[in-house]
Amino acid sequence: MSRIALFAMSLFDHFFAARDRWLSNARFRRFAAAFPLTRPLARHHARALFDVCAGFVYSQTLLACVRLRLFEHLSQHGPQSPAELASRFALSEEAMLRLLRAAASLKLVQARSGGRYGLGRLGAAMIDNQGIMAMVEHHALLYHDLRDPLALLRGEQEQTGLGQYWPYATTDQPSSLQAEKIAAYTELMAASQPMVAQEVLNVYSFKRHRCLLDVGGGDGTFLRAVAAQAPQLRLMLFDLPAVAQQAKARFNDAGLAERVQVFGGSALSDTLPQGADIISLVRVIHDHEDEVALAFLRAARAALPDDGVLLLAEPMAGTSGAEPISDAYFGFYLLAMGTGRARTPTELQALLIAAGFERFRILATHTPLLTRVMLAHPAR
Repeated sequence: MSRIALFAMSLFDHFFAARDRWLSNARFRRFAAAFPLTRPLARHHARALFDVCAGFVYSQTLLACVRLRLFEHLSQHGPQSPAELASRFALSEEAMLRLLRAAASLKLVQARSGGRYGLGRLGAAMIDNQGIMAMVEHHALLYHDLRDPLALLRGEQEQTGLGQYWPYATTDQPSSLQAEKIAAYTELMAASQPMVAQEVLNVYSFKRHRCLLDVGGGDGTFLRAVAAQAPQLRLMLFDLPAVAQQAKARFNDAGLAERVQVFGGSALSDTLPQGADIISLVRVIHDHEDEVALAFLRAARAALPDDGVLLLAEPMAGTSGAEPISDAYFGFYLLAMGTGRARTPTELQALLIAAGFERFRILATHTPLLTRVMLAHPAR
């Protein structure tokens, strides 16, 4: 590292040290809150800190609205009074008004004329968004696992709810999982996958390819979305045997049986099918530790021709503007799950190089906090 770079780093360190001294001083905080020029910033920081403290309450406000199906009701029937809503949802008027005021403060609902409440900006965005609805319900498991975050960080919890929910992540023989063990998470993935599929299709066209193999493709939600965009494309899905059986049934129901081949197995022990010129791994790599992730990538490299393409779609750490999602949310979610972590593009590239890939490209998705897309080509 050059002397100029070291000097710049030293200046930043001194600046942040001075800032930390100021912000940790009670007298300075009182001054900043009272002084007209610094008051708006002080209030903003105070609000941000309180939002972190109150985040669980905010999430439970959302959960209450989702379980009541409040947003759908307001969408269908328009603004209503607290009394009308209380009668509809079997709550006291006082309790209903408490929920409405909480939801309005979070922009989930909005106060309207005559003391009525209608949809807010964020509540309206929940309408017909089954993926978000399913995740809101699913988070009850995560919150239970996080009741003692230090125990989770220290590895003192022998079994977590999320570890049981995603059994493939912690078992030594994922191929042996039966249908009842994979049903819940397969349905959750099916509900949330359309959002991710749309992000990928917004930035990448599969029309240039002959055949796509989706590894860890679940019930085939992603492949069904691709099939609509690229009607000439042959499709293959590879997942655990019990999952593959569900996918096959859903392809049949969608009239895609002639276009799709479904394979059951484990990428850790079975050879991936040949013949695809593009392989996709959608929200797969971040579920696993480096050793397992590398095994997935090596299996994909072995199945690809030299002119093939690997497409990774998943949340990535260090995503500008989405750090709380990629680094805080996924950091603790995957810890509770028992395996995996969100990786930076640089970390993913290191794994890809070790697996035999080169020439990497990041595609700018519309909603990077949800997923980012990386392309890689086999090294020759």
